[in-house]
Amino acid sequence: MDNWIALVKANMKDRKVTQGELAERLGMSQGGVGHWLNKRRVPSLADMNRVLEELGLGYLEVVQEVREKARDAPALSTQYNPYFRYPVNDWSGLCEVREERQAYGAARFETTDYHARGDAFWLPVTGDAMTAPSGLSIAAGMMILVDPALSAEPGNLVVAQWADRPHATFRQLLEESGQRYLVPLNPTYPKQLFDADCRILGVVVQATAKF
Repeated sequence: MDNWIALVKANMKDRKVTQGELAERLGMSQGGVGHWLNKRRVPSLADMNRVLEELGLGYLEVVQEVREKARDAPALSTQYNPYFRYPVNDWSGLCEVREERQAYGAARFETTDYHARGDAFWLPVTGDAMTAPSGLSIAAGMMILVDPALSAEPGNLVVAQWADRPHATFRQLLEESGQRYLVPLNPTYPKQLFDADCRILGVVVQATAKF
């Protein structure tokens, strides 16, 4: 609920939409919208998604996660856990690999509690360039969530692409002596100079494994 409220308020501010205007779009009273945004009442999942649609966020969806209750666990009060879903990109024309990759057979959308600032998307990791012998390591087969609206800073994991190359690169953006580089977590791969011909497609905000 808190994630949904924060997302709605941020987008209302960015789009200069008042509570009254949003209420009019939804065909309800301004007070009703205010109750939702101030947590005095809990909207249904359908209403949450209707609000996102009216704010131009129809590519997102709030879903309710159902988990198996552990034995002897105390009863919990019913509550909504807002999750958002983002499309899975097939990497067509975007990935850099050493070997021919296998087709990824996951569902079209994956869910997460992260609410993106932009049109976020998932990518399946291919190759071993980001597999490290120790520390942070992102292996082939994992899924990364990319938010294109975030500003990339040194230390971030990013997906980048050069203007004259058909493939994108998944690397860590680092800065050395005032110069930025795209650096693999696997030390057997070379680092690459980040120059004016390279653009950041998005910042990686999550990585998950599928079992």
